[in-house]
Amino acid sequence: MRIISGSRRGHKLLEFEGRDVRPTTDRVKESIFNLIQDYISGAEVLDMFAGSGALSFEALSRGASYAVLLDNDSRSVELIKRNASELRFDSGCTVIQNSCFDYVKRCGRKFDIIFLDPPYNKGYIEPVLASIVENDVLSDDGIIVLESDNTDFRSDIEGLDIYRQKKYGRTFITIYKKMQSGI
Repeated sequence: MRIISGSRRGHKLLEFEGRDVRPTTDRVKESIFNLIQDYISGAEVLDMFAGSGALSFEALSRGASYAVLLDNDSRSVELIKRNASELRFDSGCTVIQNSCFDYVKRCGRKFDIIFLDPPYNKGYIEPVLASIVENDVLSDDGIIVLESDNTDFRSDIEGLDIYRQKKYGRTFITIYKKMQSGI
């Protein structure tokens, strides 16, 4: 894995080894950032289920102002911190080991971009999206970028509209926007 574009273009990321990890491929990551390029400059980012931090670090490299990287796994948190240090993004991000549900209940802030890449087929998608809406952590013009397996996808999430959707093999990229009241 590497940073594709921006100030840290070409820098390699440290990553997990083994079969139990499913990193976002460079092809899918590049496609995501082509879809959301107009939202990145100056954005505040929340990366849930951050893994290695690849999506947030790509956003920071491309001009996002700040990122919160969240993962419940201590190995992921350590890897994210090492990647942040290697990329010199320490001051541009906060790395937190916590449940995404606990974090959104208490964070008290809004984000312009929320990356959501939970483990496939574990039933996280709907409850996490509902929690984001319920706790109002998405800015009014913000987006949620969901990476999901084609068997784990639902489009009807109360309070959110699908803005864009693409399929890459078995991977769906769905971009949600907050439903505008009165429309």
